[in-house]
Amino acid sequence: MTTPDYDAIVIGSGPNGLAAAIVMQQQGLSVLLIEAKKTIGGGMRTEELTLPGFRHDICSAVHPMAAGSPFFQTLPLQRFGLEYIHPPVCAAHPLDDGSAGALYPSIEKTIKSLGADGNAYRKLMEPVVRDWPSICPDVLAPLHVPSYPLKMAAFGLKAMSAATALAKRFHTAKGRALWAGMAAHAVQPLSNLTTSAIGLVLMSAAHLHGWPLPKGGSQSLADALAAYFISLGGKIETGVYVSSLAQLSSAKAVLFDVTPRQLLQIAGHQLSPLYRWQLSRYRYGMGVYKMDWALDGAVPFTAPECRQAGTVHIGGTLEEIAAGEQVMSKGGYSSKSFVLLAQQSLFDDTRVPKDKHTLWGYCHVPNGSTKNMTAVIEAQIERFAPGFRERILARHVMDTAAMESYNANYIGGDIGGGIIDIGQLFTRPALRLSPYKTSQKGLYLCSASTPPGGGVHGMSGYHAARKALKDIFSIAI
Repeated sequence: MTTPDYDAIVIGSGPNGLAAAIVMQQQGLSVLLIEAKKTIGGGMRTEELTLPGFRHDICSAVHPMAAGSPFFQTLPLQRFGLEYIHPPVCAAHPLDDGSAGALYPSIEKTIKSLGADGNAYRKLMEPVVRDWPSICPDVLAPLHVPSYPLKMAAFGLKAMSAATALAKRFHTAKGRALWAGMAAHAVQPLSNLTTSAIGLVLMSAAHLHGWPLPKGGSQSLADALAAYFISLGGKIETGVYVSSLAQLSSAKAVLFDVTPRQLLQIAGHQLSPLYRWQLSRYRYGMGVYKMDWALDGAVPFTAPECRQAGTVHIGGTLEEIAAGEQVMSKGGYSSKSFVLLAQQSLFDDTRVPKDKHTLWGYCHVPNGSTKNMTAVIEAQIERFAPGFRERILARHVMDTAAMESYNANYIGGDIGGGIIDIGQLFTRPALRLSPYKTSQKGLYLCSASTPPGGGVHGMSGYHAARKALKDIFSIAI
């Protein structure tokens, strides 16, 4: 590849790569964004995977973190085609008795729906929701002295605990199951420290920003970010796979929206022995087995809350979910896996032919697993939605190998860029003063493998770009 000289080059057009490119371009620099695939977006892509006219989100589907991102909120993305759709129920969690726990945009409605556990939910979540606007920029950032230390400390006491420990606040099956489904987004055993953080953040996001769907698919979010970047004068090249720094023209800064493994492959010879050793020890978490369905009708859930929810957590009780995630993390399999579902077409008919529907879902599996989990996932859905199988017109499946082939950042099917357990919470991707700065001047890491980790929020790219601007261009923002 031959390119003209740029001030900065960003490798990878996921949410963090796009965020990094935008931040640099906003400062008047000349920035080139390079994407290996033919379309930009990373985990924000939408395609016809099953049948003509059925548009499916390949990875990310529902975007509470994008809607509440401190950086994305500053961008005029609506002017560039982004429209969020807000389901009336953010997430529902069905139980075998036909009832369901439900997370509503309204905290009061959520409290009321939990019955006997409503007061426990109020005591847990009202302080977090109240403080979140103040502490969010500090939580979604590398380790530093917070602007509101007392509020951060109050949040940290809850967030650093294991989800199974915090679950003791709840006494009903509904309350405990709803909490377990939220915490299971941590993609690790619920007995691990820090797993409560994910549940607290997601529930707070629901009450402050909802759990919205981008109209037309997640690709709409990627396209809006790219269009804004181009409007600033940025350049994008697609279909270019970068395997070596020798492919690039000279640039004062190169930012990589890749994980440590790819960075070692691309630039390992320019990195110090110590930094290479640190990156080689970086740990990846569980993978996912992803499924998409074209349906002849909506999923016939027994619980009415599930029929109004953009997201549905399938997994039964807290004990069942905790046991399954523990088994998977040790390399085993559960016949009752925790399944995450999204029902975008219930609220966005632009994705499907008339009167038809899509369904999006995945379960966690051991990293690198090639086991077919189709029957397990569909049995779990059928368990809470009798007659579901009869509505299937077509299905598309992706095991961990297919996920990594789709996006090289998904090592072994890990869609989070590496596990965020206590061992990697503060040393992501290595123990350094700046997690974004590599050992080589001008080279930066801006992916989900840096703080604050996975999720479509762009904050890793934002912070990496700020660091590069300060180091290389003497620009402080």
